[in-house]
Amino acid sequence: MPVSKPVPATSPSEPSTIHWTEAGEARSARWRSERGANPPKKVVIADDSMAADTAYRLACEGTGLLWRGDYQNARLLLQAIARRVDKPAKPKRTKRHKAGESDAPAEVPAPVFPEAFHLHRQAQAQRARVLGMVLIPFDADYSIPLRRAPDAKKACAEAWGPSKEGGTSVASLRELMGFISSHEWRRKGVPIPALGEDGPHNRVHPHYGVFSPVRGEYIDLVAQAPVPEGLDDLTGFDIGTGTGVLAAVLALRSGVQRVVATDQDPRALACARDNLKRLGFPQIEVREANLFPEGKAHIIVCNPPWLPARPGSPIEHAVYDEDSRMLLGFLNGLAAHLEPKGEGWLILSDIAEHLGLRTREWLLAAIDAAGLKVIDRLDATPHHPKAADATDALHAARAAEVTSLWRLAAK
Repeated sequence: MPVSKPVPATSPSEPSTIHWTEAGEARSARWRSERGANPPKKVVIADDSMAADTAYRLACEGTGLLWRGDYQNARLLLQAIARRVDKPAKPKRTKRHKAGESDAPAEVPAPVFPEAFHLHRQAQAQRARVLGMVLIPFDADYSIPLRRAPDAKKACAEAWGPSKEGGTSVASLRELMGFISSHEWRRKGVPIPALGEDGPHNRVHPHYGVFSPVRGEYIDLVAQAPVPEGLDDLTGFDIGTGTGVLAAVLALRSGVQRVVATDQDPRALACARDNLKRLGFPQIEVREANLFPEGKAHIIVCNPPWLPARPGSPIEHAVYDEDSRMLLGFLNGLAAHLEPKGEGWLILSDIAEHLGLRTREWLLAAIDAAGLKVIDRLDATPHHPKAADATDALHAARAAEVTSLWRLAAK
């Protein structure tokens, strides 16, 4: 999916507090939630003796389970709760079966898109709420005071910022596991074939909160699209740069002498600067900007979020573009920032069309209304695992998905 989001950075809200009773005493700590969830109003102490069915029932009721047992057992409990959340519901019998009738449930037609998409998002949000009820304590330095707990100080610092002495905090185990996974992505990096043969200098290292470029088809499109002919010393813009991967690929294209990469997310800006320095691209400038930097360019690349829906958490801004704001902002401002004979390269999946969230006619009308014309379109078929997973709720849309690079020019 898209790399990042040029949306206004929000100022951090006042830290919230979680309260509970332990050993007959009222206690509290700072509540941390990267996705902005409120602390559970009710909290009970949980340890290795708690049964999975009990934990599942309490979590479904919205009760937080503050863990005091072995850390690895907390992970096993979370997995057990996830299995219960994901277990298909038993079909309800609408009538008593007569002798000889089959006990097989009647087939239920699949929901029609976009209803299926909204139901899927609701189910995912509910799943996140339930799994978020297993809570882990942290000391002021982000150490975890539990048996067999990992050293997650670096992972937490990358997500929350440097630790500050002065108090304990509590966060969900599921969020912590996300931090640890993100830290591993950042440490190992993602190989980018378009940057050359795999090696330590051809990998992009995504920071926490910046979308990882694991889907390579859109990167390959930027590497393969023909550059405008008859022009020298080309300047390129990468709008919403995220990890900086498209800016790096653009800088490798023949004739491109200068690239400016923009974003509004502080994490993305730091991530892009780190990656581009590591990859050796001093000619790429990284700037904080609302979409376009000042000036004009011969090639302007934009990979906006592909789904016109409201994000449910900060990191979802990389996937969801509410009311297609970034897409329309790019289209409506493109002509004014193109050099003569310049092109805008819009990278967009058609999955929103298969989900019934947007039509091809809407997109073409938006391009036309922005004073643009389509020169060409390059298509690529995604090969990510979900495209082949028939059990995925959105399989029909994912299986039909095509990612395109639209070559646009001013009329």
